[in-house]
Amino acid sequence: MITPAWARAMAAYNAEMNRRLYRAADTLDDTARRADRGAFFGSIQGTLCHLVWGDSMWMHRFDGWDRPPVGIPGSAGWIAGWAELTARRAEADARIEAWAARLTPTDLEGDLTWFSGATGQEMRRPRWLLITHMFNHQTHHRGQAHALITAAGARPEDTDLPWVIPPEAWEA
Repeated sequence: MITPAWARAMAAYNAEMNRRLYRAADTLDDTARRADRGAFFGSIQGTLCHLVWGDSMWMHRFDGWDRPPVGIPGSAGWIAGWAELTARRAEADARIEAWAARLTPTDLEGDLTWFSGATGQEMRRPRWLLITHMFNHQTHHRGQAHALITAAGARPEDTDLPWVIPPEAWEA
């Protein structure tokens, strides 16, 4: 089982890694960010947009955020402009960190039940497992974005968790 301290550390890592990736992607022009590079969500922008979508969808379930108006197939194009995507990412990261700061051990217990548009059915899973999935989903797609950004000629910063986040992010 995870702890609130673990969730806070993952939220801090998520926010810092997003800042690093967006700084690297900012060095590319819009054409390079939108080029279909063969990734699951096509482009750098599509992959990063899907990440904001995924975070928003999970946080809708965990913390009552507005539900994204599109499903997975529309997630890569949900936010059209780079400036808006960058702003939404920063806002989402701040909100995820604030949510993680409020978590208690009780918040990680029990199951969450929701209707999954992806599967077309009601789902039920342990809350701690779903929170873990959200952070794992971020890491998975950020890894894809990192590779796409690097292939486009930009240099993202280091990604090693123990050196990316400050000790206060994991200390209780």
